[in-house]
Amino acid sequence: VQLQASGGGLVQAGDSLRLSCAVSGRTFSIRVLAWFRQGAGKDREFVAAMRWTGTTTYYADTVKGRFTISRDNAKNTAFLQMNSLKPEDTAVYYCAARIHPSIAVRPDQYDYWGQGTLVTVSS
Repeated sequence: VQLQASGGGLVQAGDSLRLSCAVSGRTFSIRVLAWFRQGAGKDREFVAAMRWTGTTTYYADTVKGRFTISRDNAKNTAFLQMNSLKPEDTAVYYCAARIHPSIAVRPDQYDYWGQGTLVTVSS
C-alpha cells in the first residue's frame, strides 16, 4: 500500500484548506485511514480517522468541529477538510493506514504512511 499526501500550504488564521491522500496498491487490505500531524519539536499526534468502508469517524478534541475526514472510494482518495485554521494547527500532516479494523490513535498502530504535507497557519 502506498499513500501520498498533498494539499498543504501557507494560509492565514481563520482560512480553510483541504488535504488529499491518494491511496494505491493493495487498497482492499485497508480498514482504517487516519491523519496525524507533527509540529516542529513535537511528537506526532492523532488528528482524525475513519473506517475505509462505512461511516465511522473519530476526531481529536483539538480539531473536533473544525476538521472533517472523508473519502472517495471510487478514486481511492481520502481528504481532510480543515476550517477555521489556527496557528497551532501548523504542522506536517501525514496520512496513515492500518489493516486492523479498529480505530486507533497511536502512530505505532498504523502500518502504512504517506510522506507528509506541510501546513503553515500565520496569525
